[in-house]
Amino acid sequence: MTEVMKTMKLFSGRSNRALALKIAKECSVSLGNVNVTTFANGEIYARYLESVRGCDVFLIQAVAGKVNDNLMELLIMADAAKRASARSVTAVLTHYGYSRQDKKSASREPITAKLVANLMTVSGIDRTICIDLHQGQIQGFFDTPVNHLTALPIFAEYFNSMNLHNTCVVSPDVGRAKAARKLADLMGADLAIMSKTRPAHNVSDIPTVIGDVRGKTCIVNDDMIDTGGSVINGVDALKAAGAGDVYVCATHGLFSGKAYERIEEAQMKKVVVCDTVAVPRSRQNGKIEVISVAGLLAKAIQNVFDEESVSELFDPDFQI
Repeated sequence: MTEVMKTMKLFSGRSNRALALKIAKECSVSLGNVNVTTFANGEIYARYLESVRGCDVFLIQAVAGKVNDNLMELLIMADAAKRASARSVTAVLTHYGYSRQDKKSASREPITAKLVANLMTVSGIDRTICIDLHQGQIQGFFDTPVNHLTALPIFAEYFNSMNLHNTCVVSPDVGRAKAARKLADLMGADLAIMSKTRPAHNVSDIPTVIGDVRGKTCIVNDDMIDTGGSVINGVDALKAAGAGDVYVCATHGLFSGKAYERIEEAQMKKVVVCDTVAVPRSRQNGKIEVISVAGLLAKAIQNVFDEESVSELFDPDFQI
C-alpha cells in the first residue's frame, strides 16, 4: 500500500495578516499565494495563485473589524479551495464574529452564531480552530470538528512574570467565573466575581463585587473588549471596593468606537490583549499591550495536520 504524502498550506485573509505571518513562521512554512480583492461594488473575489489540489489548507482569518466583509472573505476562500480540489479546509478563526448572538434573549431574534456556523459548513470548511469563544457551547453549533483553544495559560505566564503580590483574578460576570477560576488557579491567586446586568446593547451596569478585593492587585479577565464600557465600569466598581492596582486582560481586543480613548482615561493600570484581532501599532504605546497567540495556534495547526491530539495544549505544564 502506497503511503500518501500530505502537504500543509497556510493562507491568510486580509483581516489579520500580521498574525498569519507569525503563525506561518512558527510552522516553518511560507504563507500561500492567494489573490483576494474587492470589486468596485463591494463584492469579494478570491483566487489561489498556486495549486492546492490534495493539500490540507488552513485559512487564517479574524471575523472582526469589517465583520461582514471578513466573514464573506473567509467563506469565498473556503469555496475556492474546495473547488480547487483541496483535500481538507480548516478555518483558523482567530475571532468568531457574531458570537454574542448565541441564543434568543427576546422574541423574534436570530441566533446568528449558529447561522455563521451553518455558512462555514456549507462553504466547505471541514474543521474549525478557534480561541476563547464568547460561549463554549458555540462548538455545538457545528456538525464538523471544532478545536477550541484558550489564551488563559498565556495570560497566566505573562502576569506571573511580573511577580505581582496579593493578586485576585476578577470575573466581570457570573458567566465568565469558570474561566476566571482557571486563571486564578494558574496564578495561585484569589477569585472575585462582579454582578453585571445589561439594560441595553453595549451598555452594562455593575452594582456589586462579590469577594474581598480591598488592597489587592486585581486582574479582570474577559473574552473580549468591545467599546470598553463594561470593563471600565468594572474597574470603577473595583476601585470603589478598595482594590489596589487593576489590570485587565482579554483575548480579543475589538476596541470599537472611542474605546481607545476611554481606556487611556480609565483607572486601570494596563490592558493586555492578544493579537487575535489586529491592533494598530500606534495604539500600543499607552495602556494597551498586545501579546501573541501565534505559538499556540501554530501548534494546534501542526497537531491537526499530523493527526495528533490537540488536548495537550490544555495541559498547564505544556510549553508553547
